[in-house]
Amino acid sequence: MTTNRVPLIVALLCTAAAASAAAQDFRWSGRLAAGRRLEVKGVNGDVRAVAAAGNEIVVTAAKHARRSDAGEVKIEVVEHEGGVTICAVYPTSRRARRENSCQAGDRWSSSTENNDVTVDFEVQVPAGVVFHGRTVNGEMSAEGLTADVEASTVNGSVRVTTKGLAQASTVNGSVYVEMGRADWTHDLEFSTVNGKIVLTLPASLNTEVRASTVNGDMESDYPLTVSGRFGPRRWRGTIGDAAAAGGRMLNLTTVNGEIRLRKAT
Repeated sequence: MTTNRVPLIVALLCTAAAASAAAQDFRWSGRLAAGRRLEVKGVNGDVRAVAAAGNEIVVTAAKHARRSDAGEVKIEVVEHEGGVTICAVYPTSRRARRENSCQAGDRWSSSTENNDVTVDFEVQVPAGVVFHGRTVNGEMSAEGLTADVEASTVNGSVRVTTKGLAQASTVNGSVYVEMGRADWTHDLEFSTVNGKIVLTLPASLNTEVRASTVNGDMESDYPLTVSGRFGPRRWRGTIGDAAAAGGRMLNLTTVNGEIRLRKAT
């Protein structure tokens, strides 16, 4: 019996070492001034952001694959005037019209052509740093943050809680957002196709509202002054003081799901 235990112990140690190595597939740390933007872009895998304990950004990522080569998926860091962008960059497919790359903003392409590597990002965001997170096939969350957030996925739910402003979208999943400010100067968009939208806003709110669903009901904690079409599945009107709203617009759209507009307590 004792001779059989040695290979078992070695196997367990090797498994633990492999798990530790996977958890350290990527690590980046650095600092950004308040108001600068940290972007994290994935394709297959979750992106999860939380508040950092101090002033340092920490981004880690773990790769997993069943048949594809995880080593072919690179994680690139691009520093630019607006902040830092970190992307999972997959090998460019032969059918792609442009090469996969990591770029700031919407100028980014990363087709996978059946590559099954998943890259799960864990992000620590310091106070005051703006966070933009996106993935395609995975959950997207940014919780406990203090500055503005933009979060999106395609197949997965989105969860955001921040003291700043937020925008969020998905296609197949629900959107849950709580934000601490209500002084946006542009339109705010929250959307999905197959899922619900639950949005919690400050108690004092002045905004124009457009909201619609096809299969689902809608509910608001705020009184709504109707200024256009109104029905059980379509709203257009004003919350609060129309003059104070100043053209501010809140758009909420889903197809198969309910809409809940909540007032923070």
